[in-house]
Amino acid sequence: MRSGFDAHMMAIALRLAERGLGQTAPNPSVGSVIADEATGTIIARGWTAPGGRPHAEVEALKHVGRQARGASLYVTLEPCSHHGATPPCADAIIDAGIARVVCAIEDPDPRVAGRGLERLRQAGIAVERGLMASDAHWMAAGHILRVTERRPLVQAKLALASDGSAPRGAKGQPTWATSEQSRALGHLMRARTDAILVGRQTVVDDDPQLNCRLPGLEDRSPIRVVLARQLAGLQESRLVKSASRHPTWIFCGSESDASTVAMLERAGARVFRVAEIAGELWLPAVMETLVAEGITRLLVEGGPVTWGAFSRAGLIDEVVMFQAQTQSGRAPPDSAVLRDLGRFIATDGLEICDHRTLASENMMVFRRPWRSLARWSKRSDKASR
Repeated sequence: MRSGFDAHMMAIALRLAERGLGQTAPNPSVGSVIADEATGTIIARGWTAPGGRPHAEVEALKHVGRQARGASLYVTLEPCSHHGATPPCADAIIDAGIARVVCAIEDPDPRVAGRGLERLRQAGIAVERGLMASDAHWMAAGHILRVTERRPLVQAKLALASDGSAPRGAKGQPTWATSEQSRALGHLMRARTDAILVGRQTVVDDDPQLNCRLPGLEDRSPIRVVLARQLAGLQESRLVKSASRHPTWIFCGSESDASTVAMLERAGARVFRVAEIAGELWLPAVMETLVAEGITRLLVEGGPVTWGAFSRAGLIDEVVMFQAQTQSGRAPPDSAVLRDLGRFIATDGLEICDHRTLASENMMVFRRPWRSLARWSKRSDKASR
């Protein structure tokens, strides 16, 4: 029977999983807590290690020894049941003597897909599934979409002026629409993603670095990705000049100039050629390539042309929008927010799931439900009842 204690433990497991976002691809970031329900104490915690291994359950179990016997384990994603680079987590849980497992969601990976939970049940462990499933789905969304749709989770980040426009840099100098506080949150988003993507025009206008510059998180900068039908202007960018030190990937058309491609590759960039459809790079091919390279979470930072292309392709799962406040300092009504967002991204079906007031702007988060997650969240688990 679920209790407030169960919910509290799962909430902790979800926060632990959040620590690994951007560090575990292509594996999902999972959180795990081992607790003694009788005394209400936490025995151990774990989350997926950088690089994807060890897994969260093993990380928690290695700290407990005999204390695990008879305890409960809370985990955000179904324990694996197959032999890969490491033995199955389900076997480690059984061997440790865990008495009860509370799992938020099943793993859609066909190598697992309910087999991990079934192995635990067959070993006599009480299993419950579905606690805080919606939150767990969003935490593991990159992994779920990689398995079910062969694409990463796509988050679009917009920074807009109070009139709804997107300021544009010039001659390699960016124009800021928001405060340092908002930009710091943007850098935290970078630290929690596997790759960050912009269009060629943003590189030419702003000459960005696209790294994480938060103190202590500099080593968590994502892979930098540029969409560029035309390669002119990229050679002198800071992205290409630093490509030998920081991974930089460029997607260009199949007919792009071979000598320019060779020059970019000599500078350290990886260049991928993809087909063009109706004057745009074919984004499904870009997504497939990113997934094949291990990317599960993609942050699309700009600019307007790129936001529009992803929107038309139906590839945006979440939008984080920072917008400068008007002189009155009042938060705009939802209708005005959706109008301004709609200049760049189709708003049909978007739901506002977070709204915060920062130093001099508003931050709004929109999410679009998608069938692949709904299918997993609505599955019943009769065996756990």
